Amino acid sequence: MSRILTERLLVSLLVILGSLILVFCILYVLPGDPVLSMIDPSSMSPEAIANLRHQLGLNEPFYVQFGHYFMAMIHGDFGKSLLNSEPVLPKILKHLPATLALTLASTLISTIIGVGLGVLSAVHRNRWIDVLARIVGLFGISMPTFWSGILLILIFSVSLGWFPAMGSKGFITLVLPSLTLGFVGAGFIVRMVRNSMLEVINEHFIVTLRAKGLSERLVMYRHALRNALIPAITIIGIHIGDLMAGTVVIETVFSRQGIGRILADAIMSKDLPVVQGVVFFSAIIYVIVNLLVDISYVFIDPRVRRTQ
Repeated sequence: MSRILTERLLVSLLVILGSLILVFCILYVLPGDPVLSMIDPSSMSPEAIANLRHQLGLNEPFYVQFGHYFMAMIHGDFGKSLLNSEPVLPKILKHLPATLALTLASTLISTIIGVGLGVLSAVHRNRWIDVLARIVGLFGISMPTFWSGILLILIFSVSLGWFPAMGSKGFITLVLPSLTLGFVGAGFIVRMVRNSMLEVINEHFIVTLRAKGLSERLVMYRHALRNALIPAITIIGIHIGDLMAGTVVIETVFSRQGIGRILADAIMSKDLPVVQGVVFFSAIIYVIVNLLVDISYVFIDPRVRRTQ
């Protein structure tokens, strides 16, 4: 077990480092000048603009800029926003809880709906519940999040007035955005769980358990479901990473003050330190989730432990 954890941790560190280098390269080659987005060029002389660019270190070569940023980041200094000189780390930590709450709520909704409908769809194959589950999966995968989010606002906020359309304070403001993201994830999980369950149901050990006289409920929900959970957990882990990216759209639609919203604003204004800080924290969360998913394999299926 310790060897598995060591290998996964080393891979995780490489993923985080690679994501930092990749984002830094993309932002470095993007057109536009961050200094010009900070000031009014007509109000400053070219010499003053050049001096400001020198103070920010933007006239240095790529490797020098990245080296300075990496060494400062190791010491906990993520720089300051180019727009208002606000420290990046406190800004991210201030908005991170709203995004984590949205991600966890959406994951919970998608897992409950996806696993539940997927199992029922496989157990009652070709019946009405199977048709319903496949329709839910199709719509969840097909509908863009910005469209479904606006649709939920029109129905439950504008027409019925049950939930607020905007904001990030309180549980009630979390309902509509988490449903929007959760429904998308449920579409993928339903199809994965259904296909996995159908494969497991046809295995020889399921026939043996039935021949021994075990009840159908015990066979399905204790033995078949446990063996079918590995692919489902993989999809859920990947989906959490997708949710972290999807919050950029949803937090904009619902005006939530999370890291997705500040990332969108920072990209538009080319506020490089904020973009890099958000990507770094997103990469850490994604790596931690996938590390937990890898560890869960060992406890769910002992055969994984024996093959390591």
